[in-house]
Amino acid sequence: MDSEARTLRFLVVDDNEDIRDVFCRLVERAGHLATTAADGQEAVEVLERESFDVMLLDLTMPRMNGVDVVRWIRAHPDVAPAMRIVVISAWAGEHRAVLQELGVVTVMQKPLRIQQLTDLIEETLLETEA
Repeated sequence: MDSEARTLRFLVVDDNEDIRDVFCRLVERAGHLATTAADGQEAVEVLERESFDVMLLDLTMPRMNGVDVVRWIRAHPDVAPAMRIVVISAWAGEHRAVLQELGVVTVMQKPLRIQQLTDLIEETLLETEA
C-alpha cells in the first residue's frame, strides 16, 4: 500500500465484544481508524455524530438488529451517503434478499478470515481513490 493512501474510518457494530476487538485490531493494524458500537441502537447514535467510510455490521443484535440499522440509514440518506455497508453474520444467508433490496452488496459469512477483511480494506481504498 502506498504512503499516500488515505486513512479509512470504520464503524464496527457487533454485540460480541471479542469480535469487535478482533475487527478493530485488524483495521488499526492496517493503518485505519475503528470505532465500535455494541448494538444497532448504539450504531445509529454514533452515525448521527460521526461519519465513516465503512461499517462492518452484524445482523443479530439486541435493541436494534443489523437489518433495522440499514433501514434507518436508508431512511436518513444525509447521515451516511457514501458509507459502504458490509454485513458480517453467521445468518446472513437468510437475510440476503432483504439486504439486496436495501442496497447492501457486500455480505460476508462469520467466522470471517483475516484475509477477507484485509482484502475488503484494500478494495475499499481502491474504490475511494477511483
